[in-house]
Formats: sequence, structure tokens, C-alpha cells
Amino acid sequence: MRSADLVRFARDAAVGNPLRTALMVLAMAIGVASVVVLTALGDGARRYVMNQFSSIGSNLVIVLPGRSQTGGFNPGNAITNTPRDLTIDDAQALQRAPAVRLVAPLAVGTSEISAGGKLREVMVVGTTAQFLEARRMSLAQGRFLPDADWRRGAAEAVIGANVRQEMFGNEQALGQLVRIGDRRFRIVGVLAASGQGLGMDSDELVLVPVALAQAMFNSNTLFRIMVEATSREAIEPAKAQVAAIIKLRHEGEEDVTVITQDAVLATFDRLLGTLTLGVAGIAAISLAVAGILVMNVMLVSVTQRTAEIGLLKAVGATAGTIRLIFLTEATMLSLAGAIVGFALGHAGAALIRHLYPTLPAFPPDWAVLAGLLTALVTGILFGVLPARRAAQLDPVQALSR
Repeated sequence: MRSADLVRFARDAAVGNPLRTALMVLAMAIGVASVVVLTALGDGARRYVMNQFSSIGSNLVIVLPGRSQTGGFNPGNAITNTPRDLTIDDAQALQRAPAVRLVAPLAVGTSEISAGGKLREVMVVGTTAQFLEARRMSLAQGRFLPDADWRRGAAEAVIGANVRQEMFGNEQALGQLVRIGDRRFRIVGVLAASGQGLGMDSDELVLVPVALAQAMFNSNTLFRIMVEATSREAIEPAKAQVAAIIKLRHEGEEDVTVITQDAVLATFDRLLGTLTLGVAGIAAISLAVAGILVMNVMLVSVTQRTAEIGLLKAVGATAGTIRLIFLTEATMLSLAGAIVGFALGHAGAALIRHLYPTLPAFPPDWAVLAGLLTALVTGILFGVLPARRAAQLDPVQALSR
């Protein structure tokens, strides 16, 4: 039998039983669509985290108070036992490092802001003039905190876009006096709206000089110190220089954790990449289930088409030809299911991106290709047993049925 006749025969057999064909195609399509959607979610989460870290700035080295006992980065590094305070003097000393371009100390806490009879709770960040550039933020109005003595600071504040809208509405915010905690500040700037990044919504922030923030929270320690290296190549030298300076200032004790932005990105990239592979493996199980369904339905098809198989053998069709007919039919159905699943999966990923615009849920190319190939191979493998059973039928007994 010629290849064209083989394909035509298999096609007619599939079309001749539309319900059976639809069920097989649907089963395979669900499997492929599951792989595409779940890997899109996993890879989308990975890209989202990468984008969030990239949005806080570039070439960053972050100094956290307390020593990580594991020697590496983990999400608990931000909460550590602190044998010695990380101070403003420590932050100023880091400016001497040759590989360091910017240093921005941070003191963080929550307080209440009140103005014109309105009151709300905000996150207060004490920092310096370098913070704006280190975090790649921009101003919508006014100016940022002045580049003054870090141990003092004028009673000036920069507020986020949401804080400005809720506290002042359509009124002019610049120059207004507000009370933050038990202190009065003058608004000198408003941040441009940028949304949330790494759990800190810049639209909800109030930025004040670091010394005043420490006085408000009655604390001498810093939450962390953000350091920007002079270039990407200088990140590791900057990390080493920062660690050495802090160790020298802390009487030889290594009581801080110094992490780099690249190390954090690599850690999350590895973790979320593994997660994507895991969900892809879970979704691939549905392809195995679909393959078993293909085998069961094809075995039933062999029983239903016994007389047809006997007639083919009676007119000269060999066992190899019979096997090829059933394998071709299984291949066609698997391919059709893979194509439908590919379309459904991309439609599902597009729906996720529409519902959650911040999540870049694009399925990785390797996952799409692996899903399509697995569907095709699964259909063929599970089609072998029915094809062999059909080829082994005795033509006389088949015709007698």
C-alpha cells in the first residue's frame, strides 16, 4: 500500500467514528495544554521575580545586619541576630571603597502621617540623596532629599504618589507641612508612580533623612545598606571591599551578611527554574494518561474492525501493512491532539496574562516543543500494542466474524 493510500485509509477510519476520534484528540489536547499553561505559569513567576529584582537598581551589593550561618543567600537573611549595630558611620565608611559608586543607608519603620485633618499609616524610609539614583526612581514633582550631613538632616520629606493623592487630593502637596509620628516635616518632592517591587510599594512610601528616621524609631541600627558598584565587573570586588571595611570597623568580627544582586537573581532563577521543570513533569503525567486512553480506544477499534482487517488480509495486505495502518491512525490522532492542545495552551497563557498583567506568563519554547514531541511519541508507543494485535489476526477467523 502506498503512503498516500495509507494516510487516506487512516484518515477515513478516524473520520468514520467521530465520537471516538474526538475523545482521543481531546485527551491528548488536555495533556499538551496542561504542559503549556503550567510551564507558562512557572516561567512567568521566574521572570516576574527577575524583573522585580532588576527594578530595584543594577550592580547592587546589599549589606544586612547579622551573619548568615549558611554562608549563602536565603530569604531569612533579612531577619538575623545582630551582635553589633549597622550604623550610619559604617555606611559612610563604605564610600571609601574604590569599587563603590553609591551608598544609600536605610532605616525602615511604620508611622502615621497627618495633614489637614486626614490621618493614615505609612511606611517611613530613612535614607540619603543617593537612594533615588540607586533605586532608579524618578520624581513627579519637586526635588529629592538634600545631599547633606547624614547624621543630621532637615525636616523634609518626599512622599509616594498614593500618599500624595490620599492626603492632598487635588491640592498642591509641595511645601505643605505634615506630621509624621511626633515630628513635623515639609513636603519637598513627590515620587512618580511606579507600583510595588519586592514587597515595598514605592507609591505608599514616605522618605525622610536617615538620622531623623532613626530618631523617630529610637534606634541607632540600619535596616540595611544599599551599595552600587562602579560597574558590573566591579560587583565582586565591591562585595569584598565592603566586607573588609565592615569587618575592620567591627573589631575583626564578620557580623554582617553581604549579598550581591546577581547572587540573589541566580538563586531565585535556579529555584524557580526547578519549579518550572517540576510542574512540567506533573503536567506530562496527563500525557501518559492520554496515551493509555489512545491504547484502550485503539484496542476497542481493533475488535470493532475485525471483519475489515480480515478483508484487507484476504486481498493481500501483509501484517506489516496492517500495523502501519493502525500506527498511522494513532499518529494522526496524537498529532491532531497536540496541535489543538498547543492552541488551547497558548490561549490559556494569554488569558492569564490578561487577568494578571504583571505576570509575564509566556510558555518557554523548550516546554512547548517537549509537550508536542511527548504527545506524538506517547501516541505512537501506546498505539503499538493495538497495531500488533490487529496484525496477528487470522484472516479466515476475522472474516468469519
